[in-house]
Order: sequence, then C-alpha cells, then structure tokens
Amino acid sequence: MPKIIDHDQRRREIVEVAKKLIIEGGFEAATMRSIVAAAGYANGALKRYFPSKDSIIAATFQSALAEMGDRIREQGPEPDEPVAALRRYVEAVMPLDKYRIDAARILLALWEHSVSNAELAELYRDHLRTWRGRLAELIAAARGKGEPVDAPAVTALAGEVINASIGANVTCLMYPDGALVPEHRAYVDRFMRRIAD
Repeated sequence: MPKIIDHDQRRREIVEVAKKLIIEGGFEAATMRSIVAAAGYANGALKRYFPSKDSIIAATFQSALAEMGDRIREQGPEPDEPVAALRRYVEAVMPLDKYRIDAARILLALWEHSVSNAELAELYRDHLRTWRGRLAELIAAARGKGEPVDAPAVTALAGEVINASIGANVTCLMYPDGALVPEHRAYVDRFMRRIAD
C-alpha cells in the first residue's frame, strides 16, 4: 500500500524550516538548497510544494502574520475595556519577548525582499492597511471621545504605533537578547498614558 503523504503538512514543515533559517542567518540563509537540506528532502521534492523561492517566502510571510494573530487570540477574548484591549494589541506588535524578536527577524527580512517583489509588496501593503484599520478602531474606542476611526488624531496615533513598532523591531535585531525590551515597554506605557488623557 502506498504511503499517504499529507501535502499541507509538508508545506507547513518547509515554511517552518525557512523561518528557522531566516531567524538564524537572515534572508540570504534561506536558499532553496539550504531549505531542502534542512528539511531533509530530495532536491526535486521542494518544487512539488513551492515552485520558487518567492513562493516559499510568500508562504513564510503569511505564516508569520497568521502566527502573530494566533498569539493575540491565544491570550483569550479581547478585554471589554477599550484601553485594556488597545494595550494588548499594541504590546502584541512590539518585540517584548523572544518569540516576538524572532518574528521581527522573519518579517523584516521578508519586508526587505518585498521591495523587489510585487506580490509580496501587495501582501505587506494589505497587512499594513489591516493593521492600521484595527489600531484606529481600538484607539478611537480607547479615547472615548466619539471620534470616527478616520479622525486625524486617531489616524496619527495609529501611524505612530506602526512606526514605533517597526522601529522597535528593527532595533531589536541588534539586541536579540532582549536588552531593549524595557525601553519598548516604557514606550507602550507612555503611549497608553497619552491615550487615557
């Protein structure tokens, strides 16, 4: 009887190998050859699941974003109190622990690659639109002033969080031991105090 292969599981395994290689050595470390070797597949086997490195990278990017969403949901239902819900969301996108520092390494490598890849660039732009929209909803609710999500003060604060998060994720690459975590936590505290005022 022929062996039944779970192709979706194989794709997930390949994506996990690509993530591990990117965390350890950056985007350049995730070559087709290194992925095949680390995954333990024959050279031609990878093409059955991903026709190109770009297709692996796109799947890796989507997987990293999905994992971030899963981790937010694993924290339980969103708090009913708007300020607490906003804090949880802001903390989720800051590199405040080893998992999020590793996720930053993956996402930043993929963002850089997306500059020259239209499909990845559109995935990233879509992610940014979704991220900005959710932040604006949470900020408007936390401010409690009845502002629409597209009010200038709300969109400016959403942009600030995005820019601060991306900056924190970039700087944490130089301090993978978490040395900047206290600084990033202090930013979140300052931001939340401003929202509450």
